[in-house]
Amino acid sequence: MTDIVNIYVGFDSKEVVAHHVLSQSILEKSSVPVRITPIYLHNVANIFTRERNALQSTEFSFSRFLTPYLSQYEGWSLFMDCDMLARTDIAELWALRDERYSVMCVKHDYQPKVETKFLGQVQTKYEKKNWSSLILFNNAKCKALTPDYVNTATGLQLHQFKWLDGDDLIGELPVTWNYLVNEYDKRDDAKIVHFTDGGPYFDEYRNDDYAEEWFATRERMLHVQQRG
Repeated sequence: MTDIVNIYVGFDSKEVVAHHVLSQSILEKSSVPVRITPIYLHNVANIFTRERNALQSTEFSFSRFLTPYLSQYEGWSLFMDCDMLARTDIAELWALRDERYSVMCVKHDYQPKVETKFLGQVQTKYEKKNWSSLILFNNAKCKALTPDYVNTATGLQLHQFKWLDGDDLIGELPVTWNYLVNEYDKRDDAKIVHFTDGGPYFDEYRNDDYAEEWFATRERMLHVQQRG
């Protein structure tokens, strides 16, 4: 039986178009079936009950950690921020799953170049920043992420993977799978690009690296075949 890539995408009502363009980029490049589920606060209101923190830059800052619970703690799931664009087959990333680990991610080691990002949000700085923006969850090994824990743990406990027994349970993915636009120099082999400072759908970022590809993907998403 063909494996289905189980993907959860953080959904933010301030950037609705981002989810749909990311989904389009995944669908049109994938060589295998995918299941894409948005984590939208409106849909998980009976599960995710914590109040919004002033430091949250997106609605899914913490709700992303519900991914293993929403997957019934079975198999693997991929979480992605919505402000990303897939530039290659997601099956290549799925093939990197390693049962030795509880989670796998790109282990960024950088200091943000800007103090504020989209919509004037403060650019918070902390250890393991952006590691959690793309996570391969080995769901059965992430049972510590109960709804109660996700609702009550501190932001750093969640984003720094303090719910794991140790950092040795975090597998490392190549940086090209979560390539930070503007923070890193443009490179042609970036497989998933991440508009972490702000997506091209915000006017001040519409000329950033990879923006033309994002707009081209949006146009394909909007395509309708008219009757000839």
